[in-house]
Amino acid sequence: MGRTLIIAEAGVNHNGSLEIAKELVRTAKECGADIVKFQTAKLDSLVSKHAEMADYQKKNIGKEESQKEMLSKLLLSYDDFTELADYCREVGIMFLSTPFDIDSIRFLDPMQDIWKVPSGEITNYPYLVEIAKTGKKVIISTGMCEMPEIEAALDVLKSNGTSDITVLHCTTEYPAPFDEVNLNVMSTLKKEFGFPVGYSDHTKGIEVPIAAVALGAEVIEKHFTLDRNMEGPDHKASLEPSELKAMVDGIRNIEKALGTGEKKPSAIEMKNRLVARKSIVALRDIKAGEVFTAENLTTKRPGSGISPMRWNEIIGQTAKRDFSEDELIEI
Repeated sequence: MGRTLIIAEAGVNHNGSLEIAKELVRTAKECGADIVKFQTAKLDSLVSKHAEMADYQKKNIGKEESQKEMLSKLLLSYDDFTELADYCREVGIMFLSTPFDIDSIRFLDPMQDIWKVPSGEITNYPYLVEIAKTGKKVIISTGMCEMPEIEAALDVLKSNGTSDITVLHCTTEYPAPFDEVNLNVMSTLKKEFGFPVGYSDHTKGIEVPIAAVALGAEVIEKHFTLDRNMEGPDHKASLEPSELKAMVDGIRNIEKALGTGEKKPSAIEMKNRLVARKSIVALRDIKAGEVFTAENLTTKRPGSGISPMRWNEIIGQTAKRDFSEDELIEI
């Protein structure tokens, strides 16, 4: 098992504030994430004035407005992202931002070594071509997708210059109900497409992403916030800092626990074998010359004597000396 790439998804949880964005960067670093990820877009290229908010956005914000009105208060400027990328280098964590339009792809290209394609762009052909032409590694989410749509998107990426791809399973709902997560899809994606797989999580809590690592996820993405009570569409489905750290720690522990897959006693187990296993011992006092039988032998701890797996070999042999009750049998 290799090291899981953990993406702390800040998204738009900075609420349009560069200072909050920087605090999110520091928090992601302190919690042990490998990458802190944001979202970059030109508002007029992202959404029309007629697009409605999703139901979860209406619920989390608590008022009715268009997507464009909502996002106008949440997006950082290109200048902000330039400063933010520099700040990430200063803090010592990888900067990543998901672009939502072609201009933003071109803007971000010099600033990052990989791309994260969100579920909503997986059917956006011109977008996928622009991403693929950079030749960089792509991590692509597959929320809301059917298998042919995933296959088509991967074909576009591969045919336009990208072969280093990781496919993330995702359930696009905020928060996602546990009974609609379907983590076993990861193995289906890996078998069907042959690429490494991961998981972009929108459930409450940290159990599901940790379980995903145990099932083979090589990349984990999870939203986080400074405070779930902040106003905004994604805070309610995000981890707070202490939870993010607990998730990272849990994943690192699972990586250690998964091991090599080879079944053999671990080094730490060896000292316990003598304590936990049994040996063949005298059930009662046995005189020299007496035949060993099921009536005068039994098995008891410790395991430092003859293994009970040799029972049939010992039965019928003759005692070469006296044995007292509970004494380890020798032949």
